[in-house]
Amino acid sequence: MISNWSGTVGRTFRTPRRPSAPVTYGLIALCCLIFLAGPAAGLNPAYGSGDALLAAQRAYFHRWGVVPAELFEGSPRAALTPATALFVHGSWVHLLGNMLFLYVFGVMTEERMGRVQFTLFYVGCGYLALLGYAAANAASEQSLVGASGAISGVLGAFLYLFPGARVTSLLPFLFFLPLRFPAWVVLPFWAALQWLAAQRAAQGPGVAYLAHLVGFGLGFTFAWVRFGRTTRVKSAPAPAPEGENQP
Repeated sequence: MISNWSGTVGRTFRTPRRPSAPVTYGLIALCCLIFLAGPAAGLNPAYGSGDALLAAQRAYFHRWGVVPAELFEGSPRAALTPATALFVHGSWVHLLGNMLFLYVFGVMTEERMGRVQFTLFYVGCGYLALLGYAAANAASEQSLVGASGAISGVLGAFLYLFPGARVTSLLPFLFFLPLRFPAWVVLPFWAALQWLAAQRAAQGPGVAYLAHLVGFGLGFTFAWVRFGRTTRVKSAPAPAPEGENQP
Protein backbone atom coordinates (compact mmCIF):
# COMPACT_ATOMS: atom_id res chain seq x y z
CA MET A 1 0.00 0.00 0.00
CA ILE A 2 1.09 3.60 -0.60
CA SER A 3 0.91 6.52 1.78
CA ASN A 4 1.68 10.22 1.76
CA TRP A 5 0.26 11.10 -1.66
CA SER A 6 -1.14 14.62 -1.93
CA GLY A 7 -2.05 14.73 -5.60
CA THR A 8 -0.64 16.97 -8.31
CA VAL A 9 3.00 18.03 -8.28
CA GLY A 10 3.65 21.31 -6.51
CA ARG A 11 0.25 21.51 -4.80
CA THR A 12 -1.12 20.50 -1.42
CA PHE A 13 -4.69 19.77 -0.47
CA ARG A 14 -6.60 20.13 2.73
CA THR A 15 -8.41 16.86 2.16
CA PRO A 16 -7.11 13.70 0.49
CA ARG A 17 -7.99 13.32 -3.17
CA ARG A 18 -8.43 9.93 -4.81
CA PRO A 19 -6.19 9.73 -7.90
CA SER A 20 -8.05 9.24 -11.17
CA ALA A 21 -6.88 6.01 -12.80
CA PRO A 22 -9.51 4.61 -15.20
CA VAL A 23 -6.90 2.79 -17.29
CA THR A 24 -5.51 0.93 -14.28
CA TYR A 25 -8.97 -0.07 -13.11
CA GLY A 26 -9.93 -1.01 -16.67
CA LEU A 27 -6.86 -3.23 -17.06
CA ILE A 28 -7.64 -4.98 -13.79
CA ALA A 29 -11.25 -5.55 -14.83
CA LEU A 30 -10.26 -6.78 -18.30
CA CYS A 31 -7.69 -9.26 -16.97
CA CYS A 32 -10.19 -10.59 -14.43
CA LEU A 33 -12.94 -11.01 -17.04
CA ILE A 34 -10.63 -12.79 -19.48
CA PHE A 35 -9.43 -15.10 -16.74
CA LEU A 36 -12.94 -15.96 -15.56
CA ALA A 37 -14.07 -16.71 -19.11
CA GLY A 38 -11.02 -18.86 -19.91
CA PRO A 39 -10.12 -22.42 -18.90
CA ALA A 40 -7.57 -21.51 -16.22
CA ALA A 41 -10.26 -20.36 -13.78
CA GLY A 42 -12.00 -23.73 -13.99
CA LEU A 43 -15.42 -22.05 -13.87
CA ASN A 44 -16.48 -22.19 -17.52
CA PRO A 45 -18.28 -25.49 -18.18
CA ALA A 46 -17.60 -25.14 -21.91
CA TYR A 47 -14.04 -26.36 -21.32
CA GLY A 48 -15.10 -29.55 -19.58
CA SER A 49 -13.28 -31.06 -16.60
CA GLY A 50 -10.44 -33.42 -15.81
CA ASP A 51 -8.20 -34.31 -18.75
CA ALA A 52 -10.39 -32.33 -21.14
CA LEU A 53 -9.90 -29.19 -19.05
CA LEU A 54 -6.13 -29.69 -18.91
CA ALA A 55 -5.98 -30.13 -22.69
CA ALA A 56 -8.09 -26.98 -23.14
CA GLN A 57 -5.74 -25.02 -20.87
CA ARG A 58 -2.64 -26.13 -22.81
CA ALA A 59 -4.27 -25.20 -26.14
CA TYR A 60 -5.46 -21.86 -24.75
CA PHE A 61 -2.04 -20.86 -23.43
CA HIS A 62 -0.37 -21.98 -26.66
CA ARG A 63 -2.76 -19.89 -28.74
CA TRP A 64 -2.66 -16.67 -26.73
CA GLY A 65 0.69 -16.93 -24.95
CA VAL A 66 4.24 -16.41 -26.16
CA VAL A 67 6.04 -19.51 -27.42
CA PRO A 68 9.67 -18.40 -27.96
CA ALA A 69 10.44 -21.15 -30.48
CA GLU A 70 7.60 -19.89 -32.69
CA LEU A 71 7.93 -16.16 -32.13
CA PHE A 72 10.86 -15.56 -34.48
CA GLU A 73 9.62 -17.72 -37.34
CA GLY A 74 7.95 -14.74 -39.03
CA SER A 75 4.34 -15.73 -38.33
CA PRO A 76 2.05 -12.66 -37.99
CA ARG A 77 -0.01 -14.50 -35.37
CA ALA A 78 3.06 -15.29 -33.26
CA ALA A 79 4.22 -11.67 -33.49
CA LEU A 80 1.01 -10.57 -31.76
CA THR A 81 1.29 -12.99 -28.86
CA PRO A 82 3.48 -10.73 -26.66
CA ALA A 83 0.50 -8.35 -26.64
CA THR A 84 -2.23 -10.93 -26.10
CA ALA A 85 -0.23 -12.75 -23.41
CA LEU A 86 -0.41 -9.62 -21.23
CA PHE A 87 -4.08 -10.28 -20.54
CA VAL A 88 -3.89 -14.04 -19.91
CA HIS A 89 -3.04 -15.59 -16.52
CA GLY A 90 -2.32 -19.16 -15.60
CA SER A 91 -3.90 -19.46 -12.16
CA TRP A 92 -5.82 -17.61 -9.46
CA VAL A 93 -2.62 -16.87 -7.55
CA HIS A 94 -0.97 -15.57 -10.73
CA LEU A 95 -3.91 -13.27 -11.46
CA LEU A 96 -4.48 -11.94 -7.94
CA GLY A 97 -0.78 -11.29 -7.32
CA ASN A 98 -0.38 -9.33 -10.55
CA MET A 99 -3.58 -7.35 -10.07
CA LEU A 100 -2.61 -6.40 -6.52
CA PHE A 101 0.71 -5.01 -7.72
CA LEU A 102 -1.00 -3.18 -10.59
CA TYR A 103 -3.52 -1.61 -8.23
CA VAL A 104 -0.94 -0.53 -5.64
CA PHE A 105 1.58 0.97 -8.07
CA GLY A 106 -0.49 1.71 -11.18
CA VAL A 107 -2.89 4.32 -9.83
CA MET A 108 -0.33 6.99 -8.99
CA THR A 109 1.84 6.16 -12.02
CA GLU A 110 -1.11 6.54 -14.37
CA GLU A 111 -2.13 9.88 -12.89
CA ARG A 112 1.41 11.16 -13.26
CA MET A 113 1.77 9.97 -16.87
CA GLY A 114 -1.75 10.56 -18.12
CA ARG A 115 -4.17 7.98 -19.52
CA VAL A 116 -2.95 7.69 -23.11
CA GLN A 117 0.74 7.71 -22.27
CA PHE A 118 0.25 5.21 -19.44
CA THR A 119 -1.67 2.84 -21.74
CA LEU A 120 1.06 2.91 -24.39
CA PHE A 121 3.74 2.61 -21.72
CA TYR A 122 2.06 -0.40 -20.11
CA VAL A 123 1.57 -2.32 -23.36
CA GLY A 124 5.00 -1.34 -24.69
CA CYS A 125 6.84 -2.44 -21.54
CA GLY A 126 4.91 -5.69 -21.41
CA TYR A 127 5.52 -6.48 -25.09
CA LEU A 128 9.25 -5.74 -24.92
CA ALA A 129 9.68 -7.61 -21.63
CA LEU A 130 8.14 -10.75 -23.11
CA LEU A 131 10.14 -10.25 -26.31
CA GLY A 132 13.34 -9.99 -24.29
CA TYR A 133 12.55 -13.19 -22.41
CA ALA A 134 11.76 -14.99 -25.66
CA ALA A 135 15.01 -13.83 -27.25
CA ALA A 136 16.99 -15.20 -24.32
CA ASN A 137 15.11 -18.52 -24.49
CA ALA A 138 14.64 -18.81 -28.24
CA ALA A 139 14.52 -22.60 -28.27
CA SER A 140 11.86 -22.91 -25.57
CA GLU A 141 8.48 -24.34 -26.55
CA GLN A 142 6.85 -23.48 -23.25
CA SER A 143 4.01 -20.94 -23.37
CA LEU A 144 4.52 -17.73 -21.42
CA VAL A 145 1.51 -15.71 -20.20
CA GLY A 146 0.85 -12.93 -17.73
CA ALA A 147 1.10 -9.20 -17.16
CA SER A 148 4.20 -9.43 -14.96
CA GLY A 149 6.51 -7.76 -17.47
CA ALA A 150 4.18 -4.79 -17.92
CA ILE A 151 3.56 -4.45 -14.18
CA SER A 152 7.29 -4.65 -13.52
CA GLY A 153 7.60 -1.69 -15.89
CA VAL A 154 5.08 0.18 -13.74
CA LEU A 155 7.19 -0.61 -10.66
CA GLY A 156 10.30 0.74 -12.37
CA ALA A 157 8.56 3.97 -13.34
CA PHE A 158 7.09 4.30 -9.85
CA LEU A 159 10.55 4.00 -8.33
CA TYR A 160 11.81 6.93 -10.38
CA LEU A 161 8.70 9.10 -10.03
CA PHE A 162 7.92 8.46 -6.36
CA PRO A 163 11.10 7.28 -4.63
CA GLY A 164 9.98 8.57 -1.22
CA ALA A 165 6.47 7.11 -1.24
CA ARG A 166 6.12 4.65 1.61
CA VAL A 167 5.16 1.08 0.75
CA THR A 168 3.82 -1.47 3.23
CA SER A 169 5.81 -4.71 2.92
CA LEU A 170 5.56 -8.17 4.46
CA LEU A 171 9.01 -9.56 5.26
CA PRO A 172 9.11 -13.33 5.86
CA PHE A 173 12.26 -13.18 7.99
CA LEU A 174 10.41 -10.77 10.31
CA PHE A 175 7.43 -13.12 10.70
CA PHE A 176 5.50 -11.32 7.95
CA LEU A 177 5.05 -8.19 10.04
CA PRO A 178 3.68 -5.31 7.90
CA LEU A 179 6.37 -2.64 7.83
CA ARG A 180 6.47 0.57 5.83
CA PHE A 181 9.56 1.53 3.84
CA PRO A 182 10.19 4.12 1.12
CA ALA A 183 9.93 2.89 -2.47
CA TRP A 184 13.66 3.42 -3.01
CA VAL A 185 14.26 0.66 -0.45
CA VAL A 186 11.45 -1.78 -1.32
CA LEU A 187 11.59 -1.80 -5.12
CA PRO A 188 15.37 -2.23 -5.61
CA PHE A 189 15.17 -5.03 -3.03
CA TRP A 190 12.37 -6.62 -5.06
CA ALA A 191 14.44 -6.30 -8.26
CA ALA A 192 17.43 -7.92 -6.53
CA LEU A 193 15.25 -10.87 -5.52
CA GLN A 194 14.09 -11.22 -9.12
CA TRP A 195 17.69 -11.27 -10.32
CA LEU A 196 18.68 -13.91 -7.78
CA ALA A 197 15.64 -16.02 -8.67
CA ALA A 198 16.49 -15.68 -12.38
CA GLN A 199 19.94 -17.15 -11.73
CA ARG A 200 18.44 -20.17 -10.00
CA ALA A 201 15.76 -20.66 -12.66
CA ALA A 202 18.15 -20.34 -15.61
CA GLN A 203 18.42 -24.08 -16.10
CA GLY A 204 14.75 -24.90 -16.44
CA PRO A 205 11.18 -23.67 -16.94
CA GLY A 206 9.32 -21.70 -14.32
CA VAL A 207 8.48 -18.09 -13.56
CA ALA A 208 9.83 -15.67 -16.18
CA TYR A 209 11.99 -13.63 -13.83
CA LEU A 210 14.00 -12.29 -16.75
CA ALA A 211 10.83 -10.67 -18.12
CA HIS A 212 10.35 -8.99 -14.74
CA LEU A 213 13.86 -7.56 -14.84
CA VAL A 214 13.53 -6.36 -18.44
CA GLY A 215 10.20 -4.68 -17.70
CA PHE A 216 11.53 -3.05 -14.52
CA GLY A 217 14.56 -1.65 -16.33
CA LEU A 218 12.47 -0.37 -19.22
CA GLY A 219 9.99 1.33 -16.89
CA PHE A 220 12.66 3.09 -14.86
CA THR A 221 14.53 4.19 -17.99
CA PHE A 222 11.38 5.51 -19.64
CA ALA A 223 10.44 7.58 -16.58
CA TRP A 224 13.99 8.92 -16.34
CA VAL A 225 14.14 9.95 -19.99
CA ARG A 226 10.55 11.17 -20.30
CA PHE A 227 10.13 13.12 -17.10
CA GLY A 228 13.65 14.15 -16.17
CA ARG A 229 15.10 14.74 -12.77
CA THR A 230 13.44 18.12 -12.30
CA THR A 231 9.93 16.64 -12.32
CA ARG A 232 10.53 13.72 -9.97
CA VAL A 233 7.85 13.55 -7.28
CA LYS A 234 8.99 12.84 -3.77
CA SER A 235 6.92 11.84 -0.79
CA ALA A 236 4.62 14.72 0.12
CA PRO A 237 3.43 15.51 3.65
CA ALA A 238 0.27 13.74 4.66
CA PRO A 239 -2.73 16.07 4.12
CA ALA A 240 -4.19 17.73 7.18
CA PRO A 241 -7.72 16.87 8.34
CA GLU A 242 -10.53 18.75 6.67
CA GLY A 243 -10.89 22.30 7.89
CA GLU A 244 -7.37 22.46 9.30
CA ASN A 245 -5.02 25.00 7.74
CA GLN A 246 -1.63 23.98 6.44
CA PRO A 247 1.47 26.19 6.66
